Parts: sequence; C-alpha cells; structure tokens
Amino acid sequence: MARAAMVDEVHFYATLARDTGEAALDEDVMQSLGTVERHEFVPARERRFAYENRPLRIGHGQTISQPYIVALMTDLIEPDRDFVVLEIGTGSGYQAAILAKLVTHVYSIEIIEALADEAAARLARLGYDNVTTKLGDGYHGWEEHAPYDAIVVTAAASHVPPPLIRQLKPGGRMIIPVGGRFMTQQLLLLEKTDDDEVITRQIAAVRFVPLTRER
Repeated sequence: MARAAMVDEVHFYATLARDTGEAALDEDVMQSLGTVERHEFVPARERRFAYENRPLRIGHGQTISQPYIVALMTDLIEPDRDFVVLEIGTGSGYQAAILAKLVTHVYSIEIIEALADEAAARLARLGYDNVTTKLGDGYHGWEEHAPYDAIVVTAAASHVPPPLIRQLKPGGRMIIPVGGRFMTQQLLLLEKTDDDEVITRQIAAVRFVPLTRER
C-alpha cells in the first residue's frame, strides 16, 4: 500500500536525521501520518504522486509539504490529546488533518481565499469536525481562541511574529520556518517558559513558500 510505504520512508528519514536530536518520531504521530489520506489533499493532477515523500503543488503558488517535514513539525510540538493548536497556513488542510488526529482542536488560518474555502469544505467532507478554519492574515494569529498549547507555522516568515509568541501558552511550543524565499531558511522550535521567556532552537535547514501577508 502506497501510504504504508510512505510512512516507512518517513520513519527511515527520521532515524537518519541526527541534526533534529530525535532518534525516531513519536508512534502516535506516525499513526496519524498513516491514517490521513494524503491523496484527498492534493489536486487531481498530483494524485499519482500523493504518497511520495516530497512537496506537491496545490495551486496559487502554494505547496503541500513533504510528509517527513509534516511529521517532524508535528512531532516537535509534542502533541497531547488535550491540546488546542493554532496552525498558520491551512493550505490544502493536510497538516491540520494530521494534527486533528492527535489533539482536541485545531484552529487554522489561510490568507488565500480560494485555498481557505477549498480546505474548509474538504475537512468538513472528510469528517474533521475538530478543525476550525478562517480566512485571514496568520501573522496576527487568532486572538479569540488564545492562548494555544502549540503553534505550527507552515510558511517561511522573515522573523517570528510577536503576536504568535504572545498567543502561545507558558510551557507551549511553536515550530516555524524563518528566512526569505532566496535565503537559507531554518526550522525553529520555540519553547515558552512558565515565566514567559522564549528559548529558541534551530532544527534543520528547510525550504518553504513565504508567509503571505495582507497588503
């Protein structure tokens, strides 16, 4: 089965990726990866590639991330069943679906209206009733439902948005790629201490589409 083969490949990548400090990915994360039907989250023209371990185009200059990167980012926030998570950049809804299998609720923001509408309809059709989406500028987060146990940013920002840091719970984790389109991007893990200090760790060099902002 193509999905099982994809999970095996992601597991293999994880055991080789010593720079992450992780010998393997969490079993629940891997189970979520093996359960979510990635082919449902890509355009018809890309479906034959859905279970390859690589990013795919979803239109509007955006991509669905490589499964290994999705699994790694999910693993690094250390998801718990009681978590409420904010995602910046819904895209096709794939990362939100992976998270939805692991946490209580996912709030997800997408700035491109066509993608936001398609993702909301897709997630509803597939039964992900613990995901709430909205159209908006993710730089500002979603104050109404803050604070969040974890925040996942799926596009590269030039810097870590201060509103997202404010909306992260003490003890919470944020995973975000930082850097420009034509620069080296670093996947950063931010941990907020109980006294609101932020500890930042570089995880790996990555390549993401830029975080789109309202004009």
